[in-house]
Amino acid sequence: MPDAQFPKTSWTLIAAAGGGGLPPDGPNGPLSTLCKAYWFPVYAFIRRRSGSHDDALDRTQGFFARLIAKNDLAKVDRARGSKFRSWLLKCVANYLANEHKRAHAQHEIPAELIDSTCDSIADGRYQAEPAQHLTPERLYERHFALNVLARALEQLRSRYASAGKEPLFEALKGCLSGDTAQRPYEEVAGALGMTEGAVKKAAFDLRHHFKKMLRAEVANLVDVDGPDGEAAVEEELGHLLAALQDEPA
Repeated sequence: MPDAQFPKTSWTLIAAAGGGGLPPDGPNGPLSTLCKAYWFPVYAFIRRRSGSHDDALDRTQGFFARLIAKNDLAKVDRARGSKFRSWLLKCVANYLANEHKRAHAQHEIPAELIDSTCDSIADGRYQAEPAQHLTPERLYERHFALNVLARALEQLRSRYASAGKEPLFEALKGCLSGDTAQRPYEEVAGALGMTEGAVKKAAFDLRHHFKKMLRAEVANLVDVDGPDGEAAVEEELGHLLAALQDEPA
C-alpha cells in the first residue's frame, strides 16, 4: 500500500485554522478539525477540576468560543514550545485563571464546528472513564493520547477501505491493541478465503502500517523542522503512550 501523505507538523494545520490565507473554514475545515479533535480532552480537564458536567460544558464551550473569536490559533509562537498538546493545555489553564464571568458560549459557536458537544455523550464518556484518581492534567493527556490513537486508526481504516480491504482490517484490527477477543488467524483465514500464512502476513503488515500512521499523527503534533525533530517525535510518542497508563509514570 502506498504511503499516505501528511503535513510536516500540526503547526501547518494550526496556521490554516488561524486563517493562513486558505479558503473559509467549514464542517471539515482545519478550524473545525481542531475543535472536534480536542474538545473532549479539554472538557475532561475542566470537568475533573470543576466536578460539574454543566459547568464544565459551559466553560469548555466558552474556551473554544474565545479561541475562535480571538483567533488565538493565528498567534501561536512556535518558538515558545514544540508541542501542540502543551500549548493547548496552557491556553485552557490561562482561560480558567482569567475567567471572571462565564459566557454562555454554546450559542456563540456555529454548531457545525463543534458537533461533538452533545451533553449526554460528553457526560456518558466522562462517567465511563475508569481512572477516577487521575489529576485534571493527567486526564487531559490521557484523552489527548486516545484521540491521537483514534485518528491513526481511522486513517488506517480509510486506507484499507480505499483498497477494498476493509473486511481484512475489521477482522485483524484487534491485533493492534492486543485485544484478547481477537479472532484466531485460522478463523479469519476461513472467513476471508485466505491461507493462515497470508493472514499472519496481513496482520504483520497491519501493525507496520499502524505504527507508521501513529508516528505520522504524532509528528503532526510536534515541531519537527529542527535538527532534533526525530527525537521530538520519539519523546512525544513515549509521553502519549505513557499517558494511557492509569498510574502516574
